[in-house]
Amino acid sequence: MKIACVGLPGSGKSTVGRQLARRLQLPFVDSDQAIEERLGCSIRQYFEREGEERFRDVEESVLDALTLQPGGVLSTGGGAVLRPANREHLHARGQVIYLHSSPEDVFRRLRHDQSRPLLQVADPLARLRDLYRARDPLYRETAHFVIETGRPSVATLVNMIIMQLELAGVIPAAP
Repeated sequence: MKIACVGLPGSGKSTVGRQLARRLQLPFVDSDQAIEERLGCSIRQYFEREGEERFRDVEESVLDALTLQPGGVLSTGGGAVLRPANREHLHARGQVIYLHSSPEDVFRRLRHDQSRPLLQVADPLARLRDLYRARDPLYRETAHFVIETGRPSVATLVNMIIMQLELAGVIPAAP
């Protein structure tokens, strides 16, 4: 069984995905790490050197390969849903969880994080609101389930996801 997490940068895809994989005893893959391994440099460096279009080409190729692998939990980059092929592959080849976070929630979580190039702008909250407006419909189109992240703990979010997967018959209900 393949489960993929989508959502805004900073919505918890990697953190929640890693814990979900541990709970379900499945392998975990972060697509951004897989992309960096393929590139041999950081996404940020590649993005600056080659531009967004070339990065999205690599991302599409890596996601295609990762969604074909059997079983596991996959966390995607925040912009993975921008390409129609990625949305199709994610939706058709597994169960997609949209970790829905408001721009304000993400800003609260990330306001001190210097490692995210998208937020190294004069008004990061405005940038997050723009990303949300553009991407929320794409996340919803791709997802089988929408989980509101709000303020619950990671453990609570993982429990919410497992409950949704059990209710939908994707995984057997715990005895």
